Amino acid sequence: MKKNNLKITVAGSGYVGMSISTLLSQKNLVTVFDIDESRVKKINNRQSTVRDELIDEYLLKKELNLTATNNQDVAYKDADFVLMALPTDFDEKENSFDTSILDQEIKSVFEKNNKCFVIIKSTIPIGHTNNLRNIFNTNRILYSPEFLREGNALADNLNPSRIIVGDYTEEAQIFGKLLKSVSKNNSNLIYMSSSEAESVKLFSNSYLAMRVAFFNELDSFALSKNLKTKNIIDGMSMDNRIGSDYNNPSFGYGGYCLPKDTKQLLSNFDNVPQSLIKSIVDSNKKRKDFIADKIINSGKKTIGFYRLIMKSGSDNFRAAAIQGIIKRIKNSKIKMYIYEPLLNDEEFDNVSVIKDIEEFKSRSELIITNRISEDLKDVSEKIFSRDIFLNN
Repeated sequence: MKKNNLKITVAGSGYVGMSISTLLSQKNLVTVFDIDESRVKKINNRQSTVRDELIDEYLLKKELNLTATNNQDVAYKDADFVLMALPTDFDEKENSFDTSILDQEIKSVFEKNNKCFVIIKSTIPIGHTNNLRNIFNTNRILYSPEFLREGNALADNLNPSRIIVGDYTEEAQIFGKLLKSVSKNNSNLIYMSSSEAESVKLFSNSYLAMRVAFFNELDSFALSKNLKTKNIIDGMSMDNRIGSDYNNPSFGYGGYCLPKDTKQLLSNFDNVPQSLIKSIVDSNKKRKDFIADKIINSGKKTIGFYRLIMKSGSDNFRAAAIQGIIKRIKNSKIKMYIYEPLLNDEEFDNVSVIKDIEEFKSRSELIITNRISEDLKDVSEKIFSRDIFLNN
């Protein structure tokens, strides 16, 4: 395989796809494939499909070899590398990621081009890359995980904490060095088996979820015993072995990755002795139950939920922890409102959406917010939040 001026196709234009295609199109010819015509038009008009200020800046100011198409022939026919950045939601019934969209797209790629190398960026079950190699009778598939934050996806790709490539082949080394060449920091480039790379992704996210769950349980204890959570966490965090990252309590860990990745890792532990991984998943459910009970027992008749997004700078509602609180309170007699400026609908999950922030604050006796915003400073007496450190 040639090492310069590679033709790269990225399937999917969410946070992972949009950031990696922007990154690689600085030095390579990159085509984004997406079945959504509106997304294709956006990319071809140098507009991002996701909310990320740095991606916006690169699309506007940088010379990028970037185009988009919804035509598989155009996308895959002459590609050297095809990167898969497609959704793999967790299927509760099957107790595993639903990889059907990903698997079908890989099948389509090899039907169009059996000489390319497929690199999976989507999060998948441990061992799935090897399963796909057996299904398609090829070694031209590898796994390379992403470690991105929504709203900071390109920044994280430019300054990766590490670059992991799940294979040792010549093509894997070309791809690893390609990622290294477009990064701005001196991150470690590590090669390992695809199953080990899949494990790194799931164990990393499960560890972060465990830390969030730990400080949430600390906060539940402090609330129950009438103690000051901040004093306890401050005292702990001064220990360098513990530190101050991921120590701000919340309504539970949420977003697209942590809830599903912890469940997938637990599923992969089938027939392997464990108790900690299950406790991470269970702890998140109990935290939401605890918070919902606190709100219900507050005696307030009208409650407003401020924002559905997972965190500041995101446009993603998927599995945000506050939605779990809403679902738990819905069966009570409490009147509920939602303020979410990114929503166009009049209702969300059968709860009324108020468009005007002042009307929202006026109607709400109690305002529930995962993270405290400047918008709410004038009604601080109404706020219920576990945002101890006022972090976005």
